[in-house]
Amino acid sequence: MKRNSCPYRPWIGWAILCTAMVAVQASSQLSLPPQERHQLPNGMTLILMEQHELPIVSLNFVIRAGSITDPVGKEGVASLTAGLLRQGTESRSADQISAQLDFIGAQFSVSAGLESTQGSAEFLSKDVTAGLGLLADILRHPSFPPEEVNKRIQQRIGGIQSAKEMPGAVMGRYFYSFLYGRHPYHRPVGGDENSLAAIQRQDVLDFYRHHYRPANTILAVAGDFDSRQMKTLLQARFGSWSGGKPAKAAVAKKPRVKGRRLLLVDKPDSTQTFFTIGNIGVHRRHPDRVALRVVNTLFGGRFTSMLNSRLRVESGLTYGASSWFDNYLQPGAFRIYTYTPTETTEEAIDMALDILRNLHEKGVDEELLTSAKNYIKGQYPPSIETSDQLARLLTELEFYGLDRNEVDQFYSKVDALTVEQAAEVIRRHFPLEDLVFTVIGKADEIEGVVKKYSEKVERKSISETGF
Repeated sequence: MKRNSCPYRPWIGWAILCTAMVAVQASSQLSLPPQERHQLPNGMTLILMEQHELPIVSLNFVIRAGSITDPVGKEGVASLTAGLLRQGTESRSADQISAQLDFIGAQFSVSAGLESTQGSAEFLSKDVTAGLGLLADILRHPSFPPEEVNKRIQQRIGGIQSAKEMPGAVMGRYFYSFLYGRHPYHRPVGGDENSLAAIQRQDVLDFYRHHYRPANTILAVAGDFDSRQMKTLLQARFGSWSGGKPAKAAVAKKPRVKGRRLLLVDKPDSTQTFFTIGNIGVHRRHPDRVALRVVNTLFGGRFTSMLNSRLRVESGLTYGASSWFDNYLQPGAFRIYTYTPTETTEEAIDMALDILRNLHEKGVDEELLTSAKNYIKGQYPPSIETSDQLARLLTELEFYGLDRNEVDQFYSKVDALTVEQAAEVIRRHFPLEDLVFTVIGKADEIEGVVKKYSEKVERKSISETGF
């Protein structure tokens, strides 16, 4: 799975790096390297994959708690908790944590998403004992300093207010809120002005104590180590971590929206119109996931896609247009996104809908399909070749209940897709009549235009709190 590539990491050095990254995948098929899966007595899941090309150890962890587990009215707690982990532990200050990470040249990051909190750490294999000690301390003994909690809340409120000056930065939050309604997937991961203002330090402590438990944690390690020794080290660092698995958040399947709905968000000083068109899509384990990846690559998933070619390259209506399917445990969203000058709002939206209609009516031919297959097969290997990428992949597969066939059979599933099957995937998963629109722009100038797309139009001001 390694290719001729030398991603530069200044704390390693070119000589070691370029020598180690020369192993080339000889087979026409990918094959995930061997791995070991263990479960500690406290319920913590460990996945170990030895990769000895470089003297690096990469770790990726997942806590099964994200914004869907935020208390109602206090959205943003999961994200705030993750962001505060590095701000001190019971035995180390934030400055000491940073200094010790710098001393061993380690990298550490953590952030919350919709369904989970994910973090990563990486250090040289010679520093594995110190690196694991720091990681365990950060995960198991955070102190959440009161002054830091309050500062972060105010910073995030200010950040949201600033982000609303850049509609592209908040488009997704408005779209998901409008699409999902009261469903848990509507919750903004970072919260909003109202929910953040309602959060107290005790909410962060309660969230941590309830969700950051070994039985709720997946830890994958990939890199230069001996698996037996690594298991012993992890047992020593995490074996005494206590706490049973919390109740699983109940998230029902959200049905596809019927008909057409449109949300118009007024930004009076905007010179451009930003818009998203979509509906409910598929879940991460859906049988059509590989076929969808191929078809969407053609529709809106690369620079030469149908959307970008028409809206940017040929017409010059935008600097970029794309589409994608979100991957979650329950069906995520399908989205088309772009932006255009205010005066070309109608032309751009009409063109996006026309491209979608042409996809249904004309489908894709063999030449286009082959092009997408080759593009995907060229892009995929570099995304799973380094130890940190592999560690992240391992936690993802475990979280979604997938196995190594997700990699081992990927090429064969891509190659197997036919023109006829692609047409069926388009019919089933690319909505044509049932569409949800979110439009941000100068409402006084575009409201009359956007009403043509839906009989149901809701309007709000971007200056209002929340999404």
